[in-house]
Amino acid sequence: MSRFSLEGKKALVTGANTGIGQAIAIALGAAGAHVVCAGRRSCAETVAQIASAEELLLDFADPMAARDLFSGAGYDILVNNAGIIRRAESVDFSEEDWDAVMDVNAKALFFTCQAFARAALAEGRGAKIVNIASLLSYQGGIRVPSYTASKHAVQGITKILANEWAAKGINVNAIAPGYIETNNTEALRNDPERSKAILDRIPAGRWGAPQDIADTAVFLAAPASDYVHGETIAVDGGWLAR
Repeated sequence: MSRFSLEGKKALVTGANTGIGQAIAIALGAAGAHVVCAGRRSCAETVAQIASAEELLLDFADPMAARDLFSGAGYDILVNNAGIIRRAESVDFSEEDWDAVMDVNAKALFFTCQAFARAALAEGRGAKIVNIASLLSYQGGIRVPSYTASKHAVQGITKILANEWAAKGINVNAIAPGYIETNNTEALRNDPERSKAILDRIPAGRWGAPQDIADTAVFLAAPASDYVHGETIAVDGGWLAR
């Protein structure tokens, strides 16, 4: 069997209703996994494109939403893709917006990893966790203070969990997407000046596609990455190299 095969594996992908999460869910399914597509809105469109899949309504506005999801459920793979963003000048940023973003992007991610790992460890089997970080795990950004803090946290959480769980058969890694063609970047791509400024910095000379992130997620979920632990892989067309 290919080292990139996910045959016989069960995966949960959060935020799988659209964009990067949808692409990851479809790619895991194409590699052979049974995929549970979770989102605060219906993932029916995603499920329809996967041979073996189901949907699950899960809202990480409650950071403990997945607390009871994994025990005895047979999950092998967890992809933490769900996330939100709030924008305002740092001098004006509200406590409400800070807490909302940190709850979904950092707190929910940690406690979902915890619940997943508890089940895997109790059942004595290996597992894979893939967290979705950001270029703002490395950079500061502008007008997104809680998002930047949360994505720095994702990288740190990925490292500490790898330190604790690598020897126990659980791989924890992350992907930092660059500028990807999704609904979230549509306004940027439709602004000729902003789009040109972004493309001028990307050595690859193009926006990324959701599939670029999805293929990396398959690698990190598959046996091919068994000796990869605690890494955050930037899939950014070379943006951070500039």
